[in-house]
Amino acid sequence: ECRETIKKICDSFAVSPIARDIIETASLVNGAGVGIELARAKHHANDPYFLQPMDGVDSTGYRASWWTQFYCILWRSWLSVLKDPMLVKVRLLQTAMVASLIGSIYFGQVLDQDGVMNINGSLFLFLTNMTFQNVFAVINVFSAELPVFLREKRSRLYRVDTYFLGKTIAELPLFIAVPFVFTSITYPMIGLKAGVSHYLTTLFIVTLVANVSTSFGYLISCASSSIS
Repeated sequence: ECRETIKKICDSFAVSPIARDIIETASLVNGAGVGIELARAKHHANDPYFLQPMDGVDSTGYRASWWTQFYCILWRSWLSVLKDPMLVKVRLLQTAMVASLIGSIYFGQVLDQDGVMNINGSLFLFLTNMTFQNVFAVINVFSAELPVFLREKRSRLYRVDTYFLGKTIAELPLFIAVPFVFTSITYPMIGLKAGVSHYLTTLFIVTLVANVSTSFGYLISCASSSIS
């Protein structure tokens, strides 16, 4: 269907007045001497059908600065995150349900021998849940966009570092919200050490674990040529 559509577009263009003008101009240029060719090139300097020199291209071959590339990639990645709000809601709801389940299993622990062992088990689930959940959340991010990235990179639209930073920073709020929801539910239910400072320390460590796991998922995604 795509090939048929392209053929219709090409056929329609071939019989258009614009195509006839271009063919006539090309024939005149090819038949004339260098002087006529230069004259016509000068005459058509402002013609939209003639390719103009690329203004603003720096020595590296990019038309935009590093910050402009970073801003555009960040904005595009952020729009792609906002484009699918149901996925964000499902992630947060899944985290809340798992946190409630873990909190119910280890609910109201006391500091005796059994309680210490149970708290160790709950902390182990803290780490495993934050690790695997975030690894599998991003494991297909780059491999799914690899064809688009390679095409745009070869076109010198942006650098690799701007793409990677923009993509990861756009998804950073979600990877901060997930540990916050998880810790805020499980911490009081299990009965871990009371106090705002202890809670914030736990939240900070769980957030670090979640983002390190996310980085590991990015590593696997970048190293893989396809989702499978």
